[in-house]
Amino acid sequence: MDRLLEGKVALVTGAAKRLGRAVAEALATQGADVVIHYGSSGQEAAELAEQLKSAGGKAWAIGADLAQSEQVEQLVPRALEQAGRLDVLVNNASLFPSDSVREAKVETAIENLRVNAWAPFALTRAFALHARRGAVVNLLDTRVIGFDRKHVSYILSKHALLLLTRMTALEFAPDVRVNGVAPGLILPPPGRDESYLDRLASTVPLRRRGSAADVTDAVLYLLRSEFVTGQVIFVDGGRHLKEYPGGSNPD
Repeated sequence: MDRLLEGKVALVTGAAKRLGRAVAEALATQGADVVIHYGSSGQEAAELAEQLKSAGGKAWAIGADLAQSEQVEQLVPRALEQAGRLDVLVNNASLFPSDSVREAKVETAIENLRVNAWAPFALTRAFALHARRGAVVNLLDTRVIGFDRKHVSYILSKHALLLLTRMTALEFAPDVRVNGVAPGLILPPPGRDESYLDRLASTVPLRRRGSAADVTDAVLYLLRSEFVTGQVIFVDGGRHLKEYPGGSNPD
């Protein structure tokens, strides 16, 4: 049976670790060659590239600071120069600082907006300009339905990315499809262990946590479904339903 992405090339931001790595591996399993973007995780990115090449695919590791506009603007052209083509862009890289409404500072908010919202937007625009045709998937967060009182700058940026997902889906149709995946309890935040997720599982309507495979399945669905654009799949066991009218924060 033919693999979904045979002969195609995908650029995944923040692909050296965590969900980004899982997405890169899933795309490679479906036949894609992968451009692995990294910020500070150069060694992990190089190791992943070697892993994917050892499995029979092609892979390239490219470093770029997504807080720097010039580096963001050059990332898609650099990927095209290395790989020769681009068919898929997955905007996964993200900052996740802790700050409350009382603590939030404009500098932190701007930094999060640069990396978590503007960079995906600028990369999508560059993808539409240079690659011309293909599909974009943005990684959001289940709490874009409501808000997160402990991560104000972060959730502000994810709300902005949700809006930009819809705007770019309309702007770049019909040649480029843009969708989003909003994970919930999938991986523990940095500095937490699996018990963190186990403790919060009772807050999810399905009463369990998810896995990275649940997220990659959603990404692959959106890449496969050529009549879907401007949509967001919530991979959260129904957690987003509890956000109406918004703002609950069980942890």
